[in-house]
Amino acid sequence: MKQLLMTGASGFLGWHLGQMAQVAGWQVYGSYHRTVASSAELAGVTFFPLDLTDTASLKLVMRELKPDAVLHLAALSSPNACEAEPERSYQINVAAAAELAGCCDAASIPCLFTSSEQVFDGQNSPYREADPICPINRYGEHKAAAEVAMRQRCRRLTICRLPLLYGVAPADSFIQPWIRALRAGQRLDLFTDEIRSPVSGFDAAQGILLALDLLMREQAPSILHLGGTERLSRYAMGQTLAELLNISEAKLNPRRQSEVKMAAPRPPDASLDSSLAYSLGFRPQSWRESLEALRPRL
Repeated sequence: MKQLLMTGASGFLGWHLGQMAQVAGWQVYGSYHRTVASSAELAGVTFFPLDLTDTASLKLVMRELKPDAVLHLAALSSPNACEAEPERSYQINVAAAAELAGCCDAASIPCLFTSSEQVFDGQNSPYREADPICPINRYGEHKAAAEVAMRQRCRRLTICRLPLLYGVAPADSFIQPWIRALRAGQRLDLFTDEIRSPVSGFDAAQGILLALDLLMREQAPSILHLGGTERLSRYAMGQTLAELLNISEAKLNPRRQSEVKMAAPRPPDASLDSSLAYSLGFRPQSWRESLEALRPRL
């Protein structure tokens, strides 16, 4: 079997990819930093601890494992945390990513990197792959810097930019706190002026594996957007979620970004134009369709 090294394997997206990559014929080796999903939840994945900022350890893993491909998912992904700890964010999100790209290139290993819609400022959406990057928060800046550094150091690289991800996994997505608040009868403040193109973890994993297959055949684009089919505000997402959960008296409170002080600014409309991915066979479900399929587990 082909061997796949997946960093950040214990996270939300890693949980989906760990299962689906095995079905696609990969033997999956998943690195984690602090926490690891239980073996029962990700049967078949070989987990091991790895501090990606430890260059010597990273190079040792690459030499010993000799993977056929690398999926780089690991990141400090909270915009507020990146804003509060910029040096830590840089070391994890930029320096480690660049080092991994160099290791891949030296061994002629294809690498797929998951970036973010946060590389855009939200003023000219929906964004296509060729649009100029223009981040407004530290997380976006570091993801943008990682894209540049990895392209400079790895010739066989594909960057998949992802939107908001949601679903059901051992690690929460953004909808789990919403669901807990709604069911507890608590007020849920949601922005009416923050527009995104959300996609489920299942669909995101399918898109990434599609891109990985193309990369292995040297047919992948250098950048691919894997956004959902709709542009939705957080408030509109909350309305549909409350309806599907049959919470008739949901305390949804519409807010504007300017009314809430946040450590990291958010782009007002970071929705992605994913026409290229759709033309290659990416078929994500709509927000409502996906939630309806997930409803028994919500």
